[in-house]
Amino acid sequence: MKRISYFLLSLLFVSSSLFAQEQESKKPQGHTDQNKFRQMKDVLATPNETRTASGAPGHAYTQQKVDYVMDIRLDEDKHQLYGDEKITYHNNSKDYLEYLWIQLDQNMRAKDSKTPDINSESFNAAFNGPRTFSNTNLKSRFDGGFNIEHVKNEDGSDLSHTINQTMMRINLPKPLAPGEVFKFQIKWWYNINNHILDGGRSGYEAFPDGNSTFVIAQFFPRLCVYDNVEGWQNMQFWGRSEFALEFGDYDVKLTVPSDHKLEATGVLQNPKDVLSREQQKRFATAKKSFKDPVFIVTQEEAEKAETERSKKQSTWHFKADKVRDFAFATSRKFIWDAMAVDINGKTVMAISLYSKEGNPLWEEHSTRVVANTLEEYSKLTFDYPYNKAVSVHAQMGMEYPMICFNYGRPNPDGTYSERLKRGMIGVITHEVGHNFFPMIVNSDERQWTWMDEGLNSFVEILAELDYDPNFITGNLPKDIVPYMGGDQSYLSPIMSQGDYVYQFGPNAYTKPAAGLYMLRQTIMGPELFDHAFRTYSKRWMFKHPTPADFFRTMEDASAMDLDWFWRGWFYTTDYTDIGVKEVKRYYLTDQPTERAKEVAKRSNLNLDEYKDKLVYFAEAEEGEVIENEKSASDFKFLNDYIETLPEEFKSRAKEAPKYFYEVTFEKPGGLVMPIILELTYEDGTKERKTYPAQIWRYNENEVKKVFRTQKAITSIVVDPDLETADVDTSNNTWPKKVKENKFDQFKEKVKG
Repeated sequence: MKRISYFLLSLLFVSSSLFAQEQESKKPQGHTDQNKFRQMKDVLATPNETRTASGAPGHAYTQQKVDYVMDIRLDEDKHQLYGDEKITYHNNSKDYLEYLWIQLDQNMRAKDSKTPDINSESFNAAFNGPRTFSNTNLKSRFDGGFNIEHVKNEDGSDLSHTINQTMMRINLPKPLAPGEVFKFQIKWWYNINNHILDGGRSGYEAFPDGNSTFVIAQFFPRLCVYDNVEGWQNMQFWGRSEFALEFGDYDVKLTVPSDHKLEATGVLQNPKDVLSREQQKRFATAKKSFKDPVFIVTQEEAEKAETERSKKQSTWHFKADKVRDFAFATSRKFIWDAMAVDINGKTVMAISLYSKEGNPLWEEHSTRVVANTLEEYSKLTFDYPYNKAVSVHAQMGMEYPMICFNYGRPNPDGTYSERLKRGMIGVITHEVGHNFFPMIVNSDERQWTWMDEGLNSFVEILAELDYDPNFITGNLPKDIVPYMGGDQSYLSPIMSQGDYVYQFGPNAYTKPAAGLYMLRQTIMGPELFDHAFRTYSKRWMFKHPTPADFFRTMEDASAMDLDWFWRGWFYTTDYTDIGVKEVKRYYLTDQPTERAKEVAKRSNLNLDEYKDKLVYFAEAEEGEVIENEKSASDFKFLNDYIETLPEEFKSRAKEAPKYFYEVTFEKPGGLVMPIILELTYEDGTKERKTYPAQIWRYNENEVKKVFRTQKAITSIVVDPDLETADVDTSNNTWPKKVKENKFDQFKEKVKG
């Protein structure tokens, strides 16, 4: 037996050498050793004392703090907003700052704004309907933008400043030293935009009854982020890529008509001044209702308020600690409901404000969706730290700390389609979810859109499926296939600044969400992924993470090398395409095959000496039926050998394979991915196998696998559940499915 073993070892050595030569000849022209699995050290920033190699904040990590005290007044008739703000800037960095940068987002709508000028425009020489014609050719440019009345030092003296479009530089009297505080004040006003006609992420909507709903955000000059990666994050705001903001404490007084109902970021300080006794009582009841929403203001009461118009004013006072922004919504049209949510023993309020135009859809779903979102996001990240989350009915989708504006309007008769309902549930889930990314895990939205939109869209999938197991999320790997398989000249890597990509939605939302879902469900598994994702979320809550921090933490907390995935999915526009190239079936025989004779000749061996001591593998022709096909148990010398083995090995003889298949997998696509297989056997049973992406490490074009079975395989399907965003499934099956042409389909229909 030693001689036979040596011979078999020799055969293996010869075969391996031949295989290596064959694979070397198959390397594509121009092949280099810069393979898909090389590490990311060439693209990630070098770790340092502020950001560690593990992806955690370093011991020298710092971030600034900005506090605001504001008095805000709404002029409902003129649609104008007036503000007086006092700002306290804390320099927690180790740097001396010569100036401060402030965001003036409303200047995007100023008369002299450059935003409209950066877009290409062509003339529609065909035809227009009345609305399109009016909006395109008769509409005057809205006079938006901040009117800065003054910028002053704390003592009331003028403070030097320079405005550059949507940015304002505060020229400090002297450099602000590490650990020092600088206080100043700004007074301003602006015309509020009609967001239905003029667009925008905030504004007002006018209704036929003469009332308006106001959803107000980006309404005050806000400090830019200064950090130890980018310095000042002062990219201009062109209207799409969103915001980078510092955390701080807010003390805000909002003066509006006294018949308005208002919600805002923070905790209401004076409920007795702005709510009736009945409304206060209802809100107290809502704090104990964990099952169904409780009305603070009913639809009947809101409809009655619409018919009146108070000339008096009321001031709502809110305080918020450790938030990065502030927004509010106000109207006399608002219906108001609320319910309590249990977040790991802490009571958080889920709240909705909506006009009657949102019913019955909003009454049925909005607050319940808010509650579900808080529960599900908290499971995957951290316990929601704020006291409430508010969903406001508006014809948009936009998020701010503790409050968001969401669309979803039924027809005038109250009917709505399943698609509209699903869209509303989706947008509320998404915008409430933004409380976690980026309102708490505070990434730079202006630079890295995917770090808030993509991560949020991923967790949104899980929350939506919890709310409705049959929910169509639109963010699964199969949903990104049309985008990834499209014209490469119109694609950009995820790691692109949002203002410079063609297809913003798929790039920043769907592709990163689908990729993370793939990581969780297919590559890492929920247990490893969830621990790593939660670790990232907790490490960076109330801090400013970068992409490198996310990538490194996911690997650090899971012990998985994912550089191949980050590099392919985030840094390229490559796509997935894995298929079955060839299947060879072999059967057992005691007669030397031509292949065996060839190998033996090369090895200078005489096969006759090993008669009745070797098993040979013969290749079956496609569709060939082998008469008297042998199994391993048909060979006496094998059974004799097995009898010499320990008892625990003898039982394995019963599982000796009869069928042998060599399957060649090809990868026309540029991305490496796991190979997921579904094997169907002759008796109808199925088996799943998954091979890690590392199977492609030595050959990026094709790999082989041998399947040894007791039952004949009748079909092989690659990626049966569409888990890897494979753009071409025509090569995913064996035997290859022949697609019927339209004529064949027509004939079958006629027969039916």
